[in-house]
Amino acid sequence: MSNPEIRGVWLTTTDSHVLDSQANIVEAMEFIADTGFNVVFPVVWNQGVTQYPSEVMQENFGISINPLYQERDPLAEVVEAAHGVGLKVIPWFEYGFACSYNSQGGRIIAEKPLWAARDRSGNLLKKNGFEWMNALDPDVQNFMSSLILEVASNYDVDGIQGDDRLPALPTEGGYDDVTCDRYRRQFGVNPPHHQVPQWLQWRADILTEFWASLYQQLKAIKPNLIVSMSPNVHDWAFKEYLQDTPTWLRRGIVDMIHPQIYRRDFPSYKAVLDRIIKDKYLNIYLSRFAPGILAKVGSYRISGDDLLKVLKYNRESAIHGEVFFFYEGLRENNDELAKILKETYYAESAELPNIN
Repeated sequence: MSNPEIRGVWLTTTDSHVLDSQANIVEAMEFIADTGFNVVFPVVWNQGVTQYPSEVMQENFGISINPLYQERDPLAEVVEAAHGVGLKVIPWFEYGFACSYNSQGGRIIAEKPLWAARDRSGNLLKKNGFEWMNALDPDVQNFMSSLILEVASNYDVDGIQGDDRLPALPTEGGYDDVTCDRYRRQFGVNPPHHQVPQWLQWRADILTEFWASLYQQLKAIKPNLIVSMSPNVHDWAFKEYLQDTPTWLRRGIVDMIHPQIYRRDFPSYKAVLDRIIKDKYLNIYLSRFAPGILAKVGSYRISGDDLLKVLKYNRESAIHGEVFFFYEGLRENNDELAKILKETYYAESAELPNIN
C-alpha cells in the first residue's frame, strides 16, 4: 500500500446518471474503487432540493426530496455501495447558501421571501446565474445547519463538504434590512461599497463564526467526522465570496481542503498551485490539502497528458492527492482517464490521511 493520499471524485446530478438508480450507484462505486480512489463526494443539496428524504425540507417547504428520487434514498444507497467496496463517503452540499439557478429564488424565496439576500439596489442577489439566500441571517444559517446536521446524524457518512457557496455570500450582498441595521448599530453608518476592506472582513467574520459553531456541533455528533471544504482559490474567494480560508485553517474549523484549481491547461494549474504553496496561509497545512482538479465541464475534458503532468507535479510538490470534478470525466472515451490513473499514480491503493 502506498503512502496516505486523498483520492476523491465528485458525484453530480448535472450531466450524470449515477444517482438515477441503485444499480447505477453500485456500478459507479465499484468502478471508482477499482480505479484506486478512496473517497466520494456525492451531491446532497442543490437547486433548492435534497438528494435524500429530509425532514428539514419537508417542514420548511413541503418537499422532502428531489422529485426525481421519490420513493428512494440515493444518499443511503451511495453509503451502502461505497462502504461495501471500501470507499469513504463525504456528502457535498453543492449549492450551500445559493437557493436557485436562473429561477428568481425558486421555491425557497417564494416560501421565505425574508430569507433573500439583497444587493445594494435592493434586488434579489444574483451572481453568475445563482440566486442567493442571505447567509448572514441567523434564520438562514439555522436552516443550513439543520440540513447538514440532519445528514451527519441520520447517515453513516464519513464527513460533510462545503463548497464555494458554503459558507459564502457574494460580496455584492449584505444590503438587506436586517444586515444593514446590524451594521448601523455597531458602526453608526450605513454599509459602504461592497469592496471596502472593513465591510468585507466584517461580513466574512459572520460567516466564519457560523462555520465555527457548526463545526463544533458536527464534532459533538461524530468526533471523527471529516469537515471538508472546497472553496475557490484565496484571496479571490475572499474578495468575491467572503470565504476567509486562512482564518478557517488557523482556527481549526476545517479538516480537509480542496481549493478549486479549475484551470484548463497545465501551465495555468501549475502557476496557481505554486502561488498557493508559497502562501503562508496554507503551506503548514499541506497534509490537509488536495487540490480540486477540473476533469470535465461541458465539452471540455482534461487531456491524458495534462492529467499526468498534474499528478506528477502534485507529488513533486508534496501534495498528497487530489479531488476530481467530476465522475463522468473518468468514463469518457472508453474510460481513458480512469485507465491512466489506475495504471500510474493510483496503481497501489492508498488510505485517507489521518487528519482528525
